[in-house]
Amino acid sequence: MDPSWYLRRLSRMGPAEIAGRVTDVVRKRQWRGVAGDKAAWLPDRAFARVPGEAVLATVSSDALKDLLDKADRLMDGHAEYFGVERDDLVDPDWSRDPKTGRRAPSDVYSFDIPYRSEEAVGDIKQIWEPSRHQHLTVLAAAYALTGDDRYAERVAAHLRSWWTANPPMRGVHWVSGIELGIRLLSWVWVRRLLDGWAEAPALFEDNPVALNQIWHHQRWLAAFPSRGSSANNHVIAEDAGQLAAACAFDWFPESAQWRDAALASLDKMLAHNTFDSGINRELATEYHGLVLELGLAGALEAKAAGVAVPESTWLVLLRMTDALASIVDNRLRPPRQGDADDGFGLIVDGDETGRWASLLNTGEALFGRLDWWPEVREGDVRTPLFSALAKDVQVGAARPVRRRDDFADAGTTILRDGDVWCRCDGGPHGFLSIAAHAHADALSVEVRHDGVDILADPGTYCYHGEPKWRSYFRSTAGHNTLELGGTDQSVSGGPFLWTKHAVTKVIAAGTPTRWSAEHDGYAPAIHRRSVELDGAELRILDEVRGGEARPCRLAFHFGPAVEVTVTGGTAKLSWTVDGQERGASMELPSQLRWSAHRGESTPPLGWYSAGFGRREPAWTLLGTGTASTELATVLTFDPEEPTL
Repeated sequence: MDPSWYLRRLSRMGPAEIAGRVTDVVRKRQWRGVAGDKAAWLPDRAFARVPGEAVLATVSSDALKDLLDKADRLMDGHAEYFGVERDDLVDPDWSRDPKTGRRAPSDVYSFDIPYRSEEAVGDIKQIWEPSRHQHLTVLAAAYALTGDDRYAERVAAHLRSWWTANPPMRGVHWVSGIELGIRLLSWVWVRRLLDGWAEAPALFEDNPVALNQIWHHQRWLAAFPSRGSSANNHVIAEDAGQLAAACAFDWFPESAQWRDAALASLDKMLAHNTFDSGINRELATEYHGLVLELGLAGALEAKAAGVAVPESTWLVLLRMTDALASIVDNRLRPPRQGDADDGFGLIVDGDETGRWASLLNTGEALFGRLDWWPEVREGDVRTPLFSALAKDVQVGAARPVRRRDDFADAGTTILRDGDVWCRCDGGPHGFLSIAAHAHADALSVEVRHDGVDILADPGTYCYHGEPKWRSYFRSTAGHNTLELGGTDQSVSGGPFLWTKHAVTKVIAAGTPTRWSAEHDGYAPAIHRRSVELDGAELRILDEVRGGEARPCRLAFHFGPAVEVTVTGGTAKLSWTVDGQERGASMELPSQLRWSAHRGESTPPLGWYSAGFGRREPAWTLLGTGTASTELATVLTFDPEEPTL
């Protein structure tokens, strides 16, 4: 990062955070000699035996097949990380980025490595992701469900390879707490799922190398917690991994101290990261899923170890689960809001198993299903495994008696009518002073018809290395909202830093079909938007109040399945779902000049990112002009053709 970035970042910190970070800098210098420290472990290092054959027998045949398909691809060395296909995972190089071909230094003191620099290390997420060892939890689950030693042997080979290549405090795998936390959680589940394998004790509790690695990971997490304006989903991963390891691997004199500190921090930080309504405060839906998975994994591990988990911890996890059940569409897809980097807390399922359905299955097993919850027809592997740690978690709190449409504290409103689902964004710009995972998307809408993206949130695509694309995917023009004066509503200070946040106020969200809000991101001008859903018709009204007239751009981004043709001021939309042709029309504001864009790169426009590292062309309609009068847009869905 250039020096000006550090000044901008410093401006978003308070005195306590600055003092803490100064302490971290000093400690990082002192830790140059820590790599030589040796762990001391207790003589009794038993491992609790769960889940057992009865639990594994409840895994559905479809979920098992999906898992084994993925496990067998991994055995052949094949995997995909963020859109990059790999065929080298039989014997991986843990420091090489296959995307750029660069190799991060592996024999350098970790805190000396400029890991954010693609020139120096390559794409750091491509390097980090396999070292979360979530492919090993997949292989270990395959072993647990089949008894095939091949899976266990591959897991053991990879762990030994990784431990040899990444000694404590050397290389890029010791610089980010979220990576250490998730890796510890993976190791806990690897050990659990390999419990029937005769060599499992020799791999873990009787292995000095493994013991030293586990101890150094936990010591690192205790020393360098995420703090202040960075205490977002990262701190949850750190706490969950530390708690799980201290409970499952309670083999060290420090284990009880690490366990108690992590449990207290997890309880505090889950509440800190979650609105009272149950929506994650980062307002980035994939991180809602990540935090929920991590929180469940940590709390369940503690409960299984006989540790008293505060009811306040379970209450947050319950609220998050009920909130998820409320916001998903009829295909069990939640909003596509804010940043998303495909991060999971624990992976023991195949690629075709739905993440959100799995979380609802887990919620039903732990907390009980409410009558209004959407029906989940598919099974998964993770739910039986989690349920083996604890069942029927009792939380003394009232739960919603009906599906919620409005989450006022999060500024999230869902309008529904039949097959039409619409999310309206009237919430805060993001979480904490830097709003790291926010997009400049105030008052944007996201519309689906029977689960198909019609007016789509374009997604995220990338974090580091491609600033042009990072800027586009989180820009105002990259979302279904109004841009004034050619600038974003909120001011970016870097790829994970916003120095000025638009403030949004919801004016009306009292019914399930109407919503109105405004924001001050273009002060003194105020952008106000009203949305009304009436059957098959969605009406959007934009107006700019106050300030001098400025050029505007009104963007509508469509999902990749939607074809768009524009004639005059009308756009015709068409798509196919379940073999049926569907359609809609959009009457566009006549005051603006409309143009259609798809897959343009200079500048970027007309793109959709289905997942991190992936993008594909999709239609965008862009209206340019001056917002001197009300701009009315009407989206009307065609009636469904009767089936014969």
